[in-house]
Amino acid sequence: MNLNRRSFLQMTALAGGGFALGLYELPWAQAQRGAKQPELTPLSFIRIAGDGTVTIMAKSPEIGQGVKTMLPMMIAEELDVDWKDVRVEQADLDEQLYGGQSAGGSTSTPNNWEPLRRVGAAGRQMLVAAAAANWGVPEAECTTAAGRVLHAASNRSAGYGELAAKAAALTPPAPDQVKLKDPKDYRIIGKSQPGVDTHAIVTGKPLFGIDVTLPGMLQAVIEKCPVYGGKVKSANTDQVSKLPGVRHVLVIDGTLTLGPFTPGEPGMEPGVAIVADTWWQAQSARKSLKVDWDFGPGVTQSSEGLQKQAAELLKAPPANTVRSYGDMDGAFKSAAKVVEAVYAYPFLAHGTLEPMGSTASFKDGKLEMWTTSQAPGGGRAMVAKALGIPESDITVHLCRIGGGFGRRLMNDYMVEAAWLAKQVNVPVKLLWAREDDIAHDAFRPAGTHGLKAALDAQGKLVAWSQHLITFGDGKRIASGGGINADEFPSSYAPSYALYATAMPLMLRTGPLRAPGGNAYAWVGQSFLDELAIVAGRDPLEFQLEILSATQVPMTGSEGKPKGPRDLNPERLKGVLQLVADKSGWANRKKAPGRGMGIAGYFCHQGYFAEVADVSVDKDNKVTVNHVWAAGDVGSQIINPQAAESMGYGGVIDGLSMMAQEITLAEGRVQQTNFHNHPLLRMRQTPRIEVFWRKTDCSPTGLGEPTLPPILPAVGNAIFAATGKRIRTLPLTRSGFSWA
Repeated sequence: MNLNRRSFLQMTALAGGGFALGLYELPWAQAQRGAKQPELTPLSFIRIAGDGTVTIMAKSPEIGQGVKTMLPMMIAEELDVDWKDVRVEQADLDEQLYGGQSAGGSTSTPNNWEPLRRVGAAGRQMLVAAAAANWGVPEAECTTAAGRVLHAASNRSAGYGELAAKAAALTPPAPDQVKLKDPKDYRIIGKSQPGVDTHAIVTGKPLFGIDVTLPGMLQAVIEKCPVYGGKVKSANTDQVSKLPGVRHVLVIDGTLTLGPFTPGEPGMEPGVAIVADTWWQAQSARKSLKVDWDFGPGVTQSSEGLQKQAAELLKAPPANTVRSYGDMDGAFKSAAKVVEAVYAYPFLAHGTLEPMGSTASFKDGKLEMWTTSQAPGGGRAMVAKALGIPESDITVHLCRIGGGFGRRLMNDYMVEAAWLAKQVNVPVKLLWAREDDIAHDAFRPAGTHGLKAALDAQGKLVAWSQHLITFGDGKRIASGGGINADEFPSSYAPSYALYATAMPLMLRTGPLRAPGGNAYAWVGQSFLDELAIVAGRDPLEFQLEILSATQVPMTGSEGKPKGPRDLNPERLKGVLQLVADKSGWANRKKAPGRGMGIAGYFCHQGYFAEVADVSVDKDNKVTVNHVWAAGDVGSQIINPQAAESMGYGGVIDGLSMMAQEITLAEGRVQQTNFHNHPLLRMRQTPRIEVFWRKTDCSPTGLGEPTLPPILPAVGNAIFAATGKRIRTLPLTRSGFSWA
């Protein structure tokens, strides 16, 4: 690490005899999250008061993934304090102090595993130095335990609070001089800890963005064009402004950057905002709002039209080659069997339980915000641009978030709240209605895949061809719609070709939990199951054989995928074998209407395999009876209770996706709420067991990799139960539904 002593730690005295301990985000962590390295200014993570109370700052947005508990656990472990004595505070947005502050891509664990442990270890070392100086003994003779420094030879000890002021005056240690604990000595990491907010949540304390209340605050809703990209021609604003509680009715021109497809952060949509004393008054007044819209070019779009276009494009030569190697023509000509299939999946909404919204207060040219963004730094930049003020004049408070799943990586709602606050010059809380949230989401892109594979006389895979029809403008792919050159079985099939063709789209799109993997795992793992059945092979044995093949390296213009995406076949084989063992895969019984399916996938640096046991009745109603999941996210499960919950959540989320779709007619989203974009019900939730395979690899995250395998596992189980293959989602499009 190319850091000097001063740029790693800084100790400053605090009132009450305490100290603050800071660290800098390491360069590799910044590179992983794609952020520009900030100037090396100190950032404060730990406060120790004179009475020994330890406060640790939680830097990243908490969206239910547990980072508000997990990241401070890393610091507390190396600081060597009792977890019961730790208080956790949510940090405000300040990337000059805390480095990257975002939640997405399962990056919180890998980006923070080393630096946050080092800040705790540095704090412990400085406290030891302070105690040793007080007692006139060598530091090497001192140990720590439960927030105290101990000197066994003289039977002396001192609490951290007693030592804090003196420690603050010492020169901080160099990073390479900080000694980290042996994992066998962990007392916090690896032990289940309840969420620091759990009690407050279940007792109804105001933690979430939706709970923010400010003196004199007004509340707002926004009516947007039902067709994406449409603009307001006229509206009965004068009439609506006279309704009870209504203070302002404002036409929003918007900041959208429109083209033949939607870029990642297109901005604020045009519409009409109603600002009232209460949210209910604003929402009620909205029913009287009449808007004459210029719908724009998006009005010509429909799901039926897009599907027909995709079908035609599958028949045409691909527009782009993502990766191709081997003798494809020769492999197909000499194949014993050739299998072809088309898989298709729909647009999906994120469906976060807390709808989009933010609270903003604009005063004297400065803005203060309370937001639920997963990427608040990007949101602040958008707000600054929209309002014409410098980012330094914007203060952003991070609220607990009622679900993100990638939707809150987009920051349109931040811009809306900020713009409204500036217009009315009083604090404004913007809250979208559920119908707004569904209709104006950043949707997971739909996709169609044409697949063709060749098997030899021994039933081995010899060639794989895949053509993805997605969305874009020929040069750029719509957000959430791209595919990587290393998509499995790339490098493992003797001959392989992956193509992509993009068609225009007028719709906001974006990443949904396990971006790419939430669709591509279903496609690839389902087709592999098809091939195994055609070959007369066990699907597990068939996939393990492919993973054991000699890999074909990336060369030439194909480029080499970034290291974190490189699939380790032994790790994927390991979780497949573990889940097979735990589920009794080898001894599964065949029975009419009941079957088991298996699937595995690597994404976001994590490996998961899952087996589903399903029953299908005479009406094609599907019951998922049991799911076994096996994961490999490295050498350490930091908070086992939270990790298990993430496993459950990924399975449940994936099952929900199998019944959901967003469809368009005349450019309008047809779904409006959870009744026609349903979440899995409790009665439909199977028994879920999660198992871990620890490997000698640095720990990685759990938000994404738990989800993708469940879709193909269930689809393959339905085939085992019925002989009918699920090639189109949602299930209803293939003639099935949840019981």
